[in-house]
Amino acid sequence: MTLFSLGLVLISALLHALWNLLAKRAQGGAAFTWLFSALTAPLWAPIVAIYVLFWQPQLSWIGALFILGSAIIHVGYFLFLQRGYRTGDLSVVYPLARGTGPLLSMIGAVLLLGERPSLLAVAGALFVIIGVFFIAGGAQMVRARRAAAGVGYGLLTGLLIATYTLWDKTAVSTILVAPLLLEYGSSIGRTLLLTPLALRRRAEVVYEWRTHRWEALGIALLSSLAYILVLTALITAPVSYIAPAREVSILFGALLGTWLLKEGDTWQRLVSAGLMVIGIVLLTLG
Repeated sequence: MTLFSLGLVLISALLHALWNLLAKRAQGGAAFTWLFSALTAPLWAPIVAIYVLFWQPQLSWIGALFILGSAIIHVGYFLFLQRGYRTGDLSVVYPLARGTGPLLSMIGAVLLLGERPSLLAVAGALFVIIGVFFIAGGAQMVRARRAAAGVGYGLLTGLLIATYTLWDKTAVSTILVAPLLLEYGSSIGRTLLLTPLALRRRAEVVYEWRTHRWEALGIALLSSLAYILVLTALITAPVSYIAPAREVSILFGALLGTWLLKEGDTWQRLVSAGLMVIGIVLLTLG
């Protein structure tokens, strides 16, 4: 992986942690997910228009199918993530989702894409697993009702992360869909898929706009930008490098959850996050 790709991933990790902080503060559901997805269209439209006008990217019907598939997977990802934030702590749900995602992505890359991680990468995976266990509260997490709910949603979100990572990797590196078009089209697709639900919950949408409009605007900007950077790196770099490297956002998420949101077990979670970062470094080097 080149330094340019690594730089894109590190910037993306910081942006990713920031928009997850906004999502935790909003604690919204399907109505909130529809709101920030819908806001993505007008906010990013000028950039997409300039890109299409000057670069004239090509989009095949297969590429359009991959954009639709990405939208469907991301709908599930955002809904389960938001649900997790409503039932658990940011510093439990976020690290679990972001920690299990790269492990499952690596397994999928080996089985489906033919990538072959080294023993160093396997060692890194073990560090991540240990960090995931302790950052979620260790043995106590199975006894705490709130933590247990967060653990379940965090693991399910991690599975969806691995799914969309492998799917979108194929889209940008094999089908050659432009990262900007993939993310923008996926956002529009999410909006359309959730529109029937939003119409039935118009009162909730209005409430979310009145109370969490700035969080929704922030997520619409930061989430898309963070993922466009990752997709750009995925064009040439393998999943088994990018997926673990972007999880340095776990450290940012743990810091935000413990310091800004005043969630408990500060030192345990920070040490666990450090173990996960070490594992991520080993995965990347491997």
